Amino acid sequence: MADGGGRVDGRDTPGGAAGGPLGRTDGDTPDGAAGDPPDGAAGDREEREVAGELGGFALARSEVDRASARRDDPDWIAAAWADGRSRVLVLDEGQALVRFGDGAAELVLVPPAQAPEGLKFLLGVDAAGTAYFGLVGPAGGLGAGPMPPPGTGMAPPAPGVRPAALRQVGPLLGDRDAGLLTHAVALANWHARHTHCPRCGALTAPAPAGHMRRCPVDGSEHFPRIDPAVIMLVTDDQDRCLLARNRLWPPRRVSILAGFVEAGESAEQTVAREVREETGITVSGIRYVGSQAWPMPQSLMLGFRAEAGSGQQIRVDNEEIAEARWLTRAELAAAVAAGELLLPPPVSIAHQIIQSWYGGPLPGTW
Repeated sequence: MADGGGRVDGRDTPGGAAGGPLGRTDGDTPDGAAGDPPDGAAGDREEREVAGELGGFALARSEVDRASARRDDPDWIAAAWADGRSRVLVLDEGQALVRFGDGAAELVLVPPAQAPEGLKFLLGVDAAGTAYFGLVGPAGGLGAGPMPPPGTGMAPPAPGVRPAALRQVGPLLGDRDAGLLTHAVALANWHARHTHCPRCGALTAPAPAGHMRRCPVDGSEHFPRIDPAVIMLVTDDQDRCLLARNRLWPPRRVSILAGFVEAGESAEQTVAREVREETGITVSGIRYVGSQAWPMPQSLMLGFRAEAGSGQQIRVDNEEIAEARWLTRAELAAAVAAGELLLPPPVSIAHQIIQSWYGGPLPGTW
């Protein structure tokens, strides 16, 4: 299970009460007040949720074909890198150069000839035939410094070009750029953390497309690791939602519950176990609603809804969870408007799942 910083053995979960702090927010309503859910919106969204079609997650978008069939063709990789029409996304400590405009942002991509030396990997090819690469450049090459602490930089960014992290910029990017940056950060983090063969300890070498590392000693091949984590909104027989605060979070910061899938466990079993361990609530009616990558460093967030039977009392574990409470839609809106509760920002799957239950836009203020 995750601790209050959202980290489990070096892993990070987004926006759940077992998850971690996130980046900037977007989509606030005037004066920070939550809007009323539109008529019929909650019912329509719930029908889509049952089919696992919630969608709309900031880091689950893309317009570029990953071109997996090209990854084993070093000649094609070399030709694409030599092509001046190709574009490269350069990373520095998980940050990329971003051009901020009025309420939106775009990645600053360069042709291969202008890219620095560094570990590169194929991200894909678009419909026009343009190849995209990610590249881990030298430290400080972009002018990127330490990433700002979670909860800072909440104001809309001023126009201009500067380094930014995925947490900060994800909701502002278009579909193409959101997919490219999410993909590139995931691969960069994997390469940084899996440099040696787990079988013999030898230093491994990346394959030309960067989606595999090979051991030169025993010939074993190693592929990017992904840690599945569940994040779930629990409702009771009055259709109130369960929100909780991790004991290491600041006051007012709340979210839905989350945790990592354990060995030999299904995602649905994880949902039931995490809710029971952290709040003492037994759930049923578990259903999948959607997913998104969370490559900080290597998670896949699996979103769920679950139902709590009547007559149950919340009993927080006091290890991970400091407090938890049931909220109606009106109570949530009033608490957010008054600044009594801080919700996860739109980059998180938690925000979108809470909003789907609420039935309309909600501000996120982490």
